[in-house]
Amino acid sequence: MRKLYVLLLGLMLAWQATPAHAADNGSWSVYPVASEVAARPSFYLSADPGQTLTDKVAVQNRTGTPLTFRLYAADAYNTPRDGGFAVRTLKERMCGVGAWAKPARSRITVPGHRTVTVPFTLHVPEEAEPGDHPGALVALDEKIDPGSGRFALGVQRAVGARVYLRVGGPTLPALSVGQVHISHHQPLVPGLGDSTATVSYTLRNTGNVTLDPKVELKARGLFGRTLLDRELTRLPSELLPGQRVRLTETWSGAPQLDRADVTLTASAPGTRQSASASFLALPWLVAALVFVAGVATGALLVRARRGRVRRSARGRPSPRVRPIPSRPRSSPSARR
Repeated sequence: MRKLYVLLLGLMLAWQATPAHAADNGSWSVYPVASEVAARPSFYLSADPGQTLTDKVAVQNRTGTPLTFRLYAADAYNTPRDGGFAVRTLKERMCGVGAWAKPARSRITVPGHRTVTVPFTLHVPEEAEPGDHPGALVALDEKIDPGSGRFALGVQRAVGARVYLRVGGPTLPALSVGQVHISHHQPLVPGLGDSTATVSYTLRNTGNVTLDPKVELKARGLFGRTLLDRELTRLPSELLPGQRVRLTETWSGAPQLDRADVTLTASAPGTRQSASASFLALPWLVAALVFVAGVATGALLVRARRGRVRRSARGRPSPRVRPIPSRPRSSPSARR
């Protein structure tokens, strides 16, 4: 029986201690060709609409055997789950750097322990929108590492050097926070366990420049008491233009008997916005028991009152009927 291969593209965009702080996965590195003055960790480019730029990318083979790569440019995006920096695959549609940058060679073979330098051009269209257009130059290994078993899991690896392109024109930093949802979990009996709340929200870059967002989480209880006041740390360091991420924050020690108003305030240089949501912390088992006890007590009171009314009606004497006096009838002799 033929094996079913599932292709996983592992893309490394982290910096390691390699030439020019290259993106590296231990087997090969991709990095901008450095000048004699200073090394570049990434491509930092700026251009006006209609302008064409030229540069060079280096691919270094750190193994002892030749490696063959597909070399291509790709658009960048934030992963929806944690906001990490990621790039499109070769088969996905490109509309920014991935469509504008063209390496001189799309397929290269790098001998063991050697480096190959490839020039590329980047043409910014006349209709390109101003602002940031992040992407990467990616070296995709043509070899697929096979898995084992009936359903083999193939892994195809890639490494990309980041490209930060800014197109000239007006820049607008804009950030929004919304879709706040709170899940509250507490013990059935107050005091017999911990209470936690999970705050979920959506963070979106609605402007045209990359942002380093900050988010503050505040919670107020009844009468304005401060229940929580913290600055969140699990945030993307680079929220790319037009991208949104769905994030969560766990609140340990949430109230077990209170009403909490939660406010999230997202900010970055030049922009700030808030969104709120509320939840009622109530021990539902105790509340249900109190409700049942109240209903039972009310039913007993109504039943007792009806019983008193019936007993009172049976013991009350009936009123005496006063006789109506009869008029004397006259005799015929008297009428004569």
